[in-house]
Order: sequence, then structure tokens, then C-alpha cells
Amino acid sequence: MRSVARRPPLALAGPALLAVLLVLLPLAALLGRTPWSRMPALLATTEVRQALWLSLRCGLGAVLLALVLGVPLAWVLARSSLPGRRLLRAVVTVPLVLPPVVGGVALLLAFGRHGVLGRVLVESGTVPAFTPYGVVLAETFVSLPFLVLTVEGAMAGLDRGREDVAATLGAGPLRAFLTVTLPAVAPSVAAGAALAGARALGEFGATITFAGSLPGTTQTVPLAVYQLLEDDPPAAYALSAFLLLVSVALVLGLRARVR
Repeated sequence: MRSVARRPPLALAGPALLAVLLVLLPLAALLGRTPWSRMPALLATTEVRQALWLSLRCGLGAVLLALVLGVPLAWVLARSSLPGRRLLRAVVTVPLVLPPVVGGVALLLAFGRHGVLGRVLVESGTVPAFTPYGVVLAETFVSLPFLVLTVEGAMAGLDRGREDVAATLGAGPLRAFLTVTLPAVAPSVAAGAALAGARALGEFGATITFAGSLPGTTQTVPLAVYQLLEDDPPAAYALSAFLLLVSVALVLGLRARVR
């Protein structure tokens, strides 16, 4: 009887199959049209190497910034008694549903030369717009919620008994966090960092709006794919397939880490 109960209803099989096809068919079409023989030559070109190196550096910078800012924020959302935590959580999750281009416009209005902090940034010579730092900022903006929500969930479900024991042994709040809480949620921190890195690697809208697409300066791999799609479609297919393989590797690595 249990095996019968676990058998999926036939009425659900059709939509489930369509869902699989919706995801699988475009990916298969991309892989089928990819000129694999051109892949080594394409990755060796100066433009692509610059885009790959920039994406790697900026993606790593975005992940590090998300870790520095996101882990403490996750603790505040999960453990503190701060009033308005629900509102704060809603604000943090806005980039998940906000169109990336709108996020880029918002960043421009906040950190651009004529933005809210424009005068201060111009006087200090640290305007991030249309610079590699702008790429890092844009990628952090869109990827931060992935890390925060992942770590917050782990901290919220963590038994506080060990932290209480650490407190009775004389550990202060910061020491208890660093020696008890953080090691306990380390796998979730790694998973959140991987999700944030994958999101940062594929970011397009906020980056092109806030940082532009300057070859060798702010043109990441997704922006290079967009340009190649107009100038050399087969090369765009090849670079897109390369990104797809990297994304699949990240997903498989994340799955193994979670297990």
C-alpha cells in the first residue's frame, strides 16, 4: 500500500514532464549549437580572457563582501530581538525579486556621481560607478540575499544550548559566535557563498547599468556574451556553453557539500 501511495498521480506526470522539458530543451539546444571546436581558440582571445579574469576577480570580491556583511546580518535576523526584523528581512530579500536593471538604476542613484553619496564619493575619489569596484558592488547587491537567507535559516534552527554553555564558561557574545555558532553553521555558510558566487557570476542587468560594459575594465563574461551575440553568434554560443558548464559544476559541488 505504501508503494502505491508514493506513486505520483498520472495527472501530475504531464506538467512535471513539461517542466523538465522547459528547462532541458533550451540547454540542450545551446549545447547542440555550440561549436565545440572553437572553444579553445575562443577562450584564448584577449577579450574573452579579460572578461573571464574580471568575472573571477569581481565574483570573488562580491562573495567576500557578502560574507563580511551577510553573516552578521543573518545572525541579527535569526537570533537578535531587534524590533522590525520582519521588515528588515523583507528589505534584504527585495533584490531577489527586483528586476536587475532597476537594481542598477538604484545603485547609480545612490553611488553614482550625481547620486545620494555622489559628492562625498567624488571628493574622496572613490566613485564606484563604471569601474571594477562598481561590478563588485552590483554583484554583491544581487547575490547578498542568497547568502543571508541560507545562513539565517541554519542559525534559526541551531540549538542554543551550546552557546549557553559557552556563556556559562565565560565566553562573551562575540567569542561564542566565533567559536560555537559560526563553526556549527559553516556548511550553510559555504552553501550560501556558493549560491552567491553563482549569482554574481551570471549577473548582467545591474552590472551593465551601474558599471557599464567597458572591455578590459567592466565587461564581465555575461556582457561579453551579449556583445558576441551581435558580432559573432557562434562565439557567443561557445562562451554561453562554457558558462553553463561552470554553473553545472557549481550546482553539483553545492549539492555534494550540502549532503
